[in-house]
Amino acid sequence: MIPLSVLDLATVASGSTPARALAETTQMALAAEQLGFKRIWVAEHHAMPAVASSAPAVIMAHIASATSTIRIGSGGVMLPNHAPLVIAEQFATLEALHPGRIDLGLGRAPGTDHVTARALRRSPDLSANHFPDDVVELIGYLLPRERPPHPAPTPGSGYLPEVWLLGSSTFSAQLAGMLGLPFSFAYHFAPTLLDEALELYRSNFTPSTLLDKPHAMVAVSVICASSTEEAEWLAGSTALNILQRNSGRMGPLPSPEEANAYPYTPEERAMIRDAMHSHVIGDVAAVHEGLNELVARTNADELMISTRTHAYEARVQSFALLASAWGLVAQDSPAVQ
Repeated sequence: MIPLSVLDLATVASGSTPARALAETTQMALAAEQLGFKRIWVAEHHAMPAVASSAPAVIMAHIASATSTIRIGSGGVMLPNHAPLVIAEQFATLEALHPGRIDLGLGRAPGTDHVTARALRRSPDLSANHFPDDVVELIGYLLPRERPPHPAPTPGSGYLPEVWLLGSSTFSAQLAGMLGLPFSFAYHFAPTLLDEALELYRSNFTPSTLLDKPHAMVAVSVICASSTEEAEWLAGSTALNILQRNSGRMGPLPSPEEANAYPYTPEERAMIRDAMHSHVIGDVAAVHEGLNELVARTNADELMISTRTHAYEARVQSFALLASAWGLVAQDSPAVQ
């Protein structure tokens, strides 16, 4: 079986707080490590009441200190929001503190609305036209050199994390191939272009000093439970959250009870079905089959699992069931009980 990893958004559930969400992300990192997952990544999102992961490097430092073997990464840092030198400094520092365990996933979307993006960038220019050059500049700060150019971050040269490009379209897929970088596709929220993006990534791949052959990961939304009925009940939180977000009613992740009580119109139900048709939701057998079909379809080298449930306990149980079914090597620990 190919490796599985975890994408965690520090989900803020209704009735909870960002502080609790971040504490649960730390717990999830420990559980993922003990269950045998390869990586845990945190994403950069801003001004979203249901997501507390606005500062990936800070969260990564915390969870890297709480764990010992699992790789810790950004899924991703939205590079147009930052100067490449700043990200180079942050991630070289993480690599110096936790050598061989840090992943730097880079995206070109703002990770927020346009008003917040302007506040982040202090500029009316919200384009990502400089993204390819920024990626090259950032990597250049970190490649081993005898005489690093000026400016040179410290830590910097030689403190190189594993650099990934992330994407939900064909742009970053082509760029990752041309630069010889591993690529992760966001199938969990943008399924339409999956096959085309992976084909372009592989066909455009040029070996680099960082990677000698294509390496593709697919991120997929999963809820696994002891029964299909339970999994679908838990998935109600995501369904209502999607509806709220699409209608501009941002809020924390609703509970399954709130979702069950909501009076959906036929049009709303159709929209939700369309938005969630790529999610893998069900009992252990159904989820195992669904993920195997995705691997066969994409020839992915890794899968990254995104699981959003209102209760942390349901989330870690979903990962535990999947880890057992997938044959991951688990360690004995109270964190996964």
